[in-house]
Amino acid sequence: MILVTGALGQIGTELVLALQEKYGHENIIASDLKEPENYDGHFVRCDVTDLNSYDKINKENNIEIVYHLAAILSAAGEKNPELCKKVNVQGLENVLEVAKKYNQRLFCPSSIAVFGPDVPKENTPQDVQLNPKTVYGITKVKGEELCDFYFNNHNIDVRGIRYPGLISWKHRPTGGTTDYAVEMYFDAVDKGEYECFVSEDTRLPMMFMDDAIRATIQLMDAPLKSLNYHSNYNLSSMSFSAKELADEISSHVEFNCIYKPDYRQDIANTWPVSIDDKDARNDWGWKPKFDISKMTEAMIDNLRRKK
Repeated sequence: MILVTGALGQIGTELVLALQEKYGHENIIASDLKEPENYDGHFVRCDVTDLNSYDKINKENNIEIVYHLAAILSAAGEKNPELCKKVNVQGLENVLEVAKKYNQRLFCPSSIAVFGPDVPKENTPQDVQLNPKTVYGITKVKGEELCDFYFNNHNIDVRGIRYPGLISWKHRPTGGTTDYAVEMYFDAVDKGEYECFVSEDTRLPMMFMDDAIRATIQLMDAPLKSLNYHSNYNLSSMSFSAKELADEISSHVEFNCIYKPDYRQDIANTWPVSIDDKDARNDWGWKPKFDISKMTEAMIDNLRRKK
């Protein structure tokens, strides 16, 4: 059986669907803090910060693989740092301890937030010193260290990706610094205008969700012996400025974007502009399918149908 924590979040919503298609509905258990109405599949309420209840869920359901997506994201983490540390570090420690107890395989994602302002901004390499300036980034560095520790000392097969900003038409995210890219699409289709919380020249690494889900499953399917890294693979697809995205959207719909940076601008300023992911490409054959043009076409078409 496969368990997905944080299954109602931006990534979890779509990952569960992909796993159900690959392994069958009956073999996937989705979990989150609150149970949704009319959920299509097996769902259990789960708080990863409660070790005993999390252990019980795993034992009762004979869980063999966990996709651990439960987390507090970057912008939300800066507003509530104690909760961010509790969920992202203590919660992960619980997941790793249970994995050790039941010899589970794990997927535990990281983020480009692990990088600080002192790394090369362009084509940020895999191996650099990590000095993040946000609470969220610090928890993600700690997460990478914990995962590597459990791999090296307890033989837990734990894998992870440093996700860039993720863009999807199925789920409007909350709490992330790169949410402006998703919100821009939603508001362009709904209202024809958007107030962006970063400056027009803010340039960050991004990825269409279809590519992110495919990469996640592809990494988990890769032979362990082919992996030179485990919890912290750089992953890249495209990089663009907020204005470049607005211009691309404007080629499909009548759209006006104004820029009013807020506190999230300070977070974005510490992150890379582009990512070097040659190790993911070499080790497990990663290659993105979407660029900004293909992604925008897919986003606009699907959001129009969704209206």
